[in-house]
Amino acid sequence: MDCDSDAPMNAGGRGERPLSEDDHPQRAELARAEQADLDLNGDRLREECGVFGIYNHPEAAAITAIGLHALQHRGQEAAGIVSYDGKRFHSERRLGLVGDAFSDASVIERLPGDMAVGHVRYSTTGETLLRNVQPLFAELDAGGFAVGHNGNLTNGLTLRKQLVRDGAITQSTTDTEAILHLVARSKKPRFIDRFTDALRALEGAYSLVALTNKKLIGARDPLGIRPLVLGMLDGSPILASETCALDIIGARHVRDVENGEVIVIDEDGLQSFKPFPEMAPRPCIFEYIYFARPDSVVGGLSVYQVRKKMGRVLAEESPANADVIVPVPDSGVPAAIGFSQASGIPYELGIIRNHYVGRTFIQPTQSIRDQGVRMKHSANRSVVEGRSIVLVDDSLVRGTTSVKIVQMMRDAGAREVHFRIASPPITHPDYYGIDTPDRDKLLAATHDLEGMRRYIGADSLAFLSVDGVYRAMGHEGRDPVKPQFTDHCFTGDYPTPLTDRAGAVGQQQLSLLAEAS
Repeated sequence: MDCDSDAPMNAGGRGERPLSEDDHPQRAELARAEQADLDLNGDRLREECGVFGIYNHPEAAAITAIGLHALQHRGQEAAGIVSYDGKRFHSERRLGLVGDAFSDASVIERLPGDMAVGHVRYSTTGETLLRNVQPLFAELDAGGFAVGHNGNLTNGLTLRKQLVRDGAITQSTTDTEAILHLVARSKKPRFIDRFTDALRALEGAYSLVALTNKKLIGARDPLGIRPLVLGMLDGSPILASETCALDIIGARHVRDVENGEVIVIDEDGLQSFKPFPEMAPRPCIFEYIYFARPDSVVGGLSVYQVRKKMGRVLAEESPANADVIVPVPDSGVPAAIGFSQASGIPYELGIIRNHYVGRTFIQPTQSIRDQGVRMKHSANRSVVEGRSIVLVDDSLVRGTTSVKIVQMMRDAGAREVHFRIASPPITHPDYYGIDTPDRDKLLAATHDLEGMRRYIGADSLAFLSVDGVYRAMGHEGRDPVKPQFTDHCFTGDYPTPLTDRAGAVGQQQLSLLAEAS
C-alpha cells in the first residue's frame, strides 16, 4: 500500500506484543540473516560530494587536504586535489579516505602552488573508478581548467549524449564532465562569460569550485540546492561545502554563496556575478536533517540546534509513554536529546558503537556470525533490559537497518520498543546529489504506517510531519505555493525539470557518479 493512503503518518500504531516470525516472514528472515553484525550505516542516504578551494596561500594543497578531511562525511570513496604553481597544474586523485590518500608529506609536496581545489566523493552505483575522481581537469585554449562538483545534473545524461553526438570524447562517466565540454565550446571572449554560458545549459543541483591559472571560482545553482560557503584565512579566500571545513583550519566564515551566484577570486579581489533571473532559494532540507555535520552552520542556522528542535517537535507531535530515550548513533543523537528535553524522559546511550572497526578488520566466518558477534554496534543491556524505550533516528529509508535495531533491543531485554523518526516518511527518490533507492525500494512508498511498524517490528512508529520540519527551522509551516526548501523526498514536489527521466523510453536519470550506459 502506498503511503498516500488514509493512514496518518505521524501517529504511532501500538502493538500489544512483539511480532512473531509468522507475522512477517520477510522481516524475520532479514533479522536472522544480518542481526549478528549490525552496521547502522548500511541503510542510510548518501551525500555524494564535498568541495573545497583556496586562493593565495603558500600551503594551499595542505590546507585543502585538511578541509577535505572535515568534509569526509560527504563522501568516503575517493578524494582529489588539483593545485597551480604559477606555471603548471598538478593533480593527485586517489581512491579511499582523505587521511589515507593525503597524509603522506610526499603527496602534498607533489601539489605545489598557492591555489588549489579539492573534492571528496561517494559513488552511488557501479564501480568506484579513478577516472571519475574529481576535480576533473582539462586543457582549454585559455589554459588549464579544474572543476569539482557537489550535486547532480538532472539533464546530465541528455547533455552527455548531445556532446558525444557532436564529437566530444569523454574520459569519465560523470555528469560533471559536461561542464568542461560546455566551457570549452562556448564562443564568449572572456573566461567568466564562457563559464556562466556553460551554467545556463545546466539543470538540477550544483555547487562548483573551479580553478584556472588565474582564478578560483565558486558557483551555486539558481535554487541553491547544495550548500557553498565563503571563508577567509589570513587574507586567503576559501570556498567550501560547509563551515566545519573553515573551522578546522581556523578560517572565518564570511557568508554563504547565494543561490544563483558566481564568485570569481583573482589578484584583483573578489567579484560577484548574478547571471540568472532572481529566484527564491530552496536549499536541500536533508542538509539539516542528515547530511551536514552537526557543528556546521547552513543558511545561517546551526545544524545541531535545528536537529535538536526537530526532536522537540517530534516529541510534541508524537509522544510516547516510555522509560528511556535511546538515540540511534550517531545521526539520531541531536534529535534524541531534543526529544528527551521536551518529553522529560531520560536520555541514555542504549546502543554503543565500536569506533575501532575499520573496513580492513578480519571478516568473520558464517559460523562466527551465527554466534551473534556484533563488531560495529551492540546493545547496552544495563540501559535497555526490562524497560520501555524510545529509539530516535533521523530518517527511515528501506527499513532494513531498523529491523535489526529493534531486534537487537528486544534481544537485550527491552520490554517495549517505540520508534520515532525525526523527519517525514521518504516517499520519492532524489535526483539532486543524494543516493536514494528507486521508489519501490523506499519503505514509506510501499507501506502505510501500520505496515511499516509491522515490518520493523516496533510497538509503535511515528514520523515528524512535514510542517513539523518547517516549524523546527523557524517557519510557521510549509508554504505549498512557494516552498522554502527542496523537500521532494517527502512531498514529490521536484523543484526543477527532470529532463533525463522524462526523455527516451528506458532512459534512466543519470546519477552523479554512475556508470553511463
